[in-house]
Formats: sequence, structure tokens, C-alpha cells
Amino acid sequence: MKTVTANYHTHTRRCNHAVGADRDYVENAIRAGMKILGFSDHTPMIFLKERYGDYYSGFRMRPEQAEGYFRSVLDLKAEYKNEIEIFAGVETEYYPDCFPGYLEFMRQFPLDYMILAQHFVGKEAPGYDAFDPDPSPVRLQKYYEAVLEAVKTGLFLYVAHPDVINFTGAPDVFEAYTRAFLEALLPLDPVLEINQHGHLGNRNYPNPEFWRLAGEYGFRAIVGVDAHDPAELLDSERIGWCRNLGETCGLRMMDSLPICPPEL
Repeated sequence: MKTVTANYHTHTRRCNHAVGADRDYVENAIRAGMKILGFSDHTPMIFLKERYGDYYSGFRMRPEQAEGYFRSVLDLKAEYKNEIEIFAGVETEYYPDCFPGYLEFMRQFPLDYMILAQHFVGKEAPGYDAFDPDPSPVRLQKYYEAVLEAVKTGLFLYVAHPDVINFTGAPDVFEAYTRAFLEALLPLDPVLEINQHGHLGNRNYPNPEFWRLAGEYGFRAIVGVDAHDPAELLDSERIGWCRNLGETCGLRMMDSLPICPPEL
């Protein structure tokens, strides 16, 4: 069974929907034979009050938790330096109006990388969730446009679950819009993530049709465990399924990625 030697998509309890101590993720990554573990919990977000009011999402760490998050990861990095390489990253949405304030906030932390994970179409709020089934091609296009705009910043290590949008319309419409998106994305040569957590939860992603098309264009891809439980790092069967999907579709599968802290 094929597995992975590096995982850059790992959560902590700070996001309010993951379990296990930070140390448990490190210990299981070592048991799984991984050489690299990147923590990338859902980042704090600096929402514009004039647009969002008092809204704050309940699925990410709050700004006041960020210092403790980075301190914990750095402490584990030092403690386990002879057994595994550990990095401190975050999983980030791209909201153009909030992004400058967000980057200013993040400059105070020892950030190794950011992964892009767009979970919403437009404004973050109930009813805009990309997981929600919807046949609208306009919604699909808006999602792809947001991802493309984010990749153009050059700040992200890779694009997590780019196939998360739950489009339920006609297959030929999906193919046409997805091809247009991939063709626009191709000159930027981003790494795309095949997400193990989606497969674990029997969600609408990984979407084999998306990956078939991405393989036609020869994109680079990597398996992301997206671990919300330390046990997921030991799930070699599902990790192997994701790896096999990428290889079968003709993607250029990456085992690890060079880490260069983003210039915020």
C-alpha cells in the first residue's frame, strides 16, 4: 500500500472540530513513517467589521490563540528534531477585502507556509458554503475565480481540495467550467491537493472527474491527509487510495515540497 512521507495539512483542537493533543499528531506521523509533518490549522481571520459586523466563524482558531499555536508547534519541532521535521503553517481562505489586514496580523508569527483552502463562495456566512450541493454554473465559476485570484498572489504553498465545490449540474457544464479554470491556472503551475479527509468522510471530494481533467493538463499534485484526528495519519488505506487516484489520472505526484516562508 502506497503511503506518504510528508503531510502539510494537519489540524489541532483550536479549530473546534478536531480532536487530540498536538503531540499525538506528531507521534502518529512518526509511527506512519513520515519524515515531514506540517501543522496548518484553520487560521485566525481578521474580518472587516463594516462587512461582517460581529460575525466570527466557529471553525477556526481565534486571533488570541495564534501565539499559543505557534509556540506549541515550535516546541514540538525542537523536541522531535531528531525524529521528524515539523513546520508551522496555516490553512487560509482568500477574502480580498480582509486579506491586507490578515497579512498584517500574521507578520508577527514565525509562519513557514500557508495553504489555500477556499470553503465559501463569496462572503463567509451560512448559505455560502462550498460543500452545499448546488447546480448553479455561476456559483461554480465564482468559486474557481476566487481560487485563481488567490493563487495569483504567489503566497500559498499549495491549493487544498480545489475540487471541494459541490456542483450538481450537468456533467458537460462541469467539464467546460473546470477546463476553463484549469487552463487559466496552468501557467501559474500550482500544486493541487488530493484530500484524504474528504474521502474518509464520503464527501463530494476527491472528485475523480476533476482529477481526470487536471491530469490531462499535467498538474502537480500532493496528497493531504487534512488530519482532524491523529488516527487519520495512520490510515494508509485511504492515503494510498488518494495517491493511486493521482497516479491513475496522470498527475505529477509530489512526495514533498520546498518550504519557503511567504513574504507577507
